[in-house]
Order: sequence, then structure tokens, then C-alpha cells
Amino acid sequence: MHTTQSTCRFVLTLIFWCAFSLVSTWAENQSTSPEKEKAAIAVLRSDASPAEKALACKKLAIDGSVEALPDLAKLLPDPQLSSWARIALEAIPGPQVDQTLREAANSIDGILLVGIINSIGVRQDPEAVDALTQHLQDKNPEVAAAAAVALGRIGNANATKSLRQAFTAASANVRSAVAEGYLLCAERLHAAGEPQAATKIYDEIRGADLPKQRIIEATRGAILARNEEGIPLLLETFRSPDKKMFQLALGTAREFPGSAVDEALAAELPNSTPPRAALMIQAMADRPETVMLAAVLKAADQGDPQVRMSAINALQRVGDPSCISVLLKTADGDDTELANAARQTLAALPGANVNTQIVAMLPGLKGERYALLLRLIGKRRIDAVNEVIQALDDSDSEVRSAAFYALGETINLDKLPVLIAQVVRPKTSQDAEKAEQALMVASIRMPDREACTAVLASTMNRASSGTKSTLLEIVGAVGGNNALKTLAAAAKSNDPEHQDISSRLLGKWNSVDAAPVLLDLATTAPAEKYQIRALRGYIGIARKFPMPEQERVEMCRKAIDASSRTAEQQLVLDVLKIHPSQDGLNLTIKAKQIPQLSKEAEAAAQFIQQKLGK
Repeated sequence: MHTTQSTCRFVLTLIFWCAFSLVSTWAENQSTSPEKEKAAIAVLRSDASPAEKALACKKLAIDGSVEALPDLAKLLPDPQLSSWARIALEAIPGPQVDQTLREAANSIDGILLVGIINSIGVRQDPEAVDALTQHLQDKNPEVAAAAAVALGRIGNANATKSLRQAFTAASANVRSAVAEGYLLCAERLHAAGEPQAATKIYDEIRGADLPKQRIIEATRGAILARNEEGIPLLLETFRSPDKKMFQLALGTAREFPGSAVDEALAAELPNSTPPRAALMIQAMADRPETVMLAAVLKAADQGDPQVRMSAINALQRVGDPSCISVLLKTADGDDTELANAARQTLAALPGANVNTQIVAMLPGLKGERYALLLRLIGKRRIDAVNEVIQALDDSDSEVRSAAFYALGETINLDKLPVLIAQVVRPKTSQDAEKAEQALMVASIRMPDREACTAVLASTMNRASSGTKSTLLEIVGAVGGNNALKTLAAAAKSNDPEHQDISSRLLGKWNSVDAAPVLLDLATTAPAEKYQIRALRGYIGIARKFPMPEQERVEMCRKAIDASSRTAEQQLVLDVLKIHPSQDGLNLTIKAKQIPQLSKEAEAAAQFIQQKLGK
């Protein structure tokens, strides 16, 4: 029986929210359509199927008026259509609808009556209080429960009086629902500026023998309705051994008004067990406007590792420059997990003043702390390029590595030659690798990629062969027209390595802009293998990028003309099959004249004909 009741309550709740959504839809769409209403009413009066009539009811929820009341009322006793009719009735304005629902409540019983009562509650009909009060005594517990909740939604003085009288006398199987309605009345009183009356109800429910959920709801209300006088009850709830009550305290603390509760939470924190203190800190940090930062910072600096970890993470949301010292100390500590968390928080610490303080700490630093701050400059994208460049001369390789990382994340186009110089003339092999990584990151990051590739290309003439190869890789990653020109020139150079790198990068170019360059290289590249690579890249562009079909077919024609091998010609036929068109069909028919391709072209032509429906 309990399972059945729970299921019904769930279904009814779902119907309520659907109806609420439709009421909102109607409110937004004040311009109803009389024509659509007449059409929907005609469906209800016809021999249409229940599904069609249900759809008509949904339409009446938007376009319906009191004209539809008689036809909707006839559906209320129908087990299949009652809920659909109520959806429309809940949305149609006017006291006539309330009268219709009240009359139905006097003539319908069982599960359908439950639905009628729910709709009365949705419409908050004050004229229904007496009838609903009588239904509180109904032998069907589901009807009585629905009446209790509906009275709570109405929530006026008469409804509150009825629920107060029923609360002590209600049978066990409906008492929870009566309490639910009574709680709704208390919430309405609180919202209306009558916290004392609301508190009285909350306390009455808290002291009753009810399911835990009702006690939890009442406790939350009792705390918030008392305002600052509710803080002792909040702390008592925090100390409860019951996990659900503790979770309630966490949620209620987050929504508590004023700053007095923040001081209370800070004082309570040391008295809590580590697992609970860790959760309390997160609740404190969810109140950024009034949080007691000193308490969170103290928890981050010392004590149980679980609590420290929570506090360090919380500082990402509420920290300020005063937290930097503690976080740096933790980041340098022996506990790896805490150190990593501190570094992450330093990178995310809010406030522009944090950046200023980090840069101000750089002079005179050495070793690990120096490297840590340089990496922070990179992670936070702090504009401190000149200060970071100075670190490139440091004798500590870790410091130089951190400086390269920071420059990759922050350097601008004007200073890009500084990184290029480090790539061209690195101090050590380790520096060369870090400089190349930094230059790659910085170049991809540049907003003007054409200007960036121009700067990179201007350096290639004085770079060694190996360095030029690196620069070509970076140019390819940046992309753009200048990059295409630079790679095309390198692909035709006398250096086999540069030919290989450039043709490879062009062969996987991610735009149609590379098509002319690749087609040219397909016949002019110094070595056949690079010609083949360029041609395959050209065919790949025709295959995967959107373009007008005539343009695609023209590319395929040029590819066939430029190809001396059957393998590439077959790839062209595959492109034509993937993108079937009349022009493509004509090209495959023409390709049958190539002896070594005749059979494949015939098969491609038949395939395209089928796709075109010819």
C-alpha cells in the first residue's frame, strides 16, 4: 500500500509541475486564438480518439477560455482524459473554472478526486477551503492527503486554521501530508512578513512524531524564520549526529541572511570533526560576501590534512592577496597533495591585486620559490614579460624552464623575437627544447597569425637547418596565408628535411586555401614522394571540405590530370562517389577512357547513377 501511495503521489506531483509549466506558457501568451479554441472544442465533441482529445486539451491550455468549460467538465469523470482536461482548466482564467472544479470535487471520488483536488490547489481557490477541510476526513487517505496539500497551497487564514486543527487529530497515514500542507502555510506566513506565526508552526511540526523529511523541512524553516535568533538552532543542527540533519545545516547556512552566521560558523569550525569541518568550510566559502576569510585561511595553514585541503580549495573562491604567503608555504611543503592544491589555488586566486603582489615578490628570489612564481605568472597570464625575460639568464635550469613556460603564455608579438633568439641560439640543449615549446605556445596564441608567421619567416634565413625545421613546424601550427607561402617555398628548396616537413604539413592542411599550393607541388616538388604526398593532400581537401559541387568536380578533374598513378586516380573516383553529382558522373564517364582506370570508373559511374536515381 505504501508503495502504491508513493507512486501515486509522484505521478500527481509530476502532473502538477506540468500544469504549472502550462500556466506559465499561457501567462506569456496573452493573445489567445478563438479559431484554435473552436477547433479544439470541436475535437472534444467529436468521435475522435482519446489521444486526439488529449492533444486538444493541451491546445486549450493555451487558447482556451470559459467557452470550453462545459466540454472540459464532461471529461473530468473520464479515467483516460480527466488529467488532460485538468491541465486546460488549471490554465484558463476566471472564477467559473474554480466553480467547475469545486462542483466536480463534490461528485467524483477515488483517484480522479485526488486530481481534482490537486488542480484546486494549483489555482489556490480560497472558496474551496470548506470543501477541502471536509475532505481531510475522507476515508481514502490519498484524498485526505491531497486535500491537506491543496489547503497548504491556498495558505490563507482559514486554510491555516483547518490544517492546525487537523494536525493533532489526523490519522497516521495522512499526518505527514497534513504537516506538508501546514509547512506551506508557514512558508507563506514567513514570506508575508509574519515570522513569529511561521515559527510557531515550524516548532509545532518539529516536536511532532513525523517522518524525518517533515522534521528536516520544519527545522530549516524554524532556523530561517528566527533570523539571527535562529543561529543557536543552526549550530545545534550542525552538531546533530544525524547525517541528514547535518546536511540540512550545511544547506541552511548557505542561505542564511546577514553576517552574524559567518562568525558563528568560524567559531564552530574547530569543534567539528575533520570530515564535517571540511564540509563546513565549503559552506562558508559559498558565502563570499560575508565569509570569515581569516578562519578559512587558518584552516588552510595548519591542522588535519582533510580540513586543510578543503580550505585551500575554498580559497580559490574567496581568497585575496593576504592568502599568498600561506599558500606559497604550503606549495613548498613536503605534502605533495597539499602542495599541488596550493599551486592550483594560487593560479586561480581571485583579484587583480594578487597579480601585482606576485610580480612584486620576484626581485631577489632564487631557486624553487622563484621558479614557482614564474610559473604562476604563466598560469595567471600576468603581464610581466620584462621581469620574466630577466630570469632567462638565471644559472638554475628549473628557473629558466619556468621562465620559458611563462613567456609562452604571456609574451606579445613585439617581444616574440626574444623567444625566437632563444630557439636560434639556445644556451643548453635543455633550454633549446623548452624554448621551442614556449615559442610554439606563444605563436599559436598570437591574435594576428599573419604578422606572427611573417616574424617567424624572417628569421629562417639566418637559422641553422635544424632550427629552420623547428620554425617550419611552428609556422605550420599557426597557419594562414603567410604560412602557406613559407611552407610552399620550403617544399621546393634543396633541403630534403625541409621538403619532407613542409610537404607533410601542407598535406594535412585544414582549409581549402592550401589547394592551389598542393596542386602546384604535385607536379613541381623536387622528389616524386613529395609530389604524391601533395596530390593526396589535394584530393583530401576535395573529399572532406564543403564547397560548390562544380568546384569539387573541377578539383577532381585537375587531380586526375596531375596524377600518373592509378592509386591516386582511384582516390579521386572515391571522392566523386562520396559527393555524387551530374558533373561528377560526367567526369567518371570520361575517366573510363583511361585504360588502367576503365573498370573502376565504370563501377563509380554506376554507383553515382544509382545515387542520383538515374
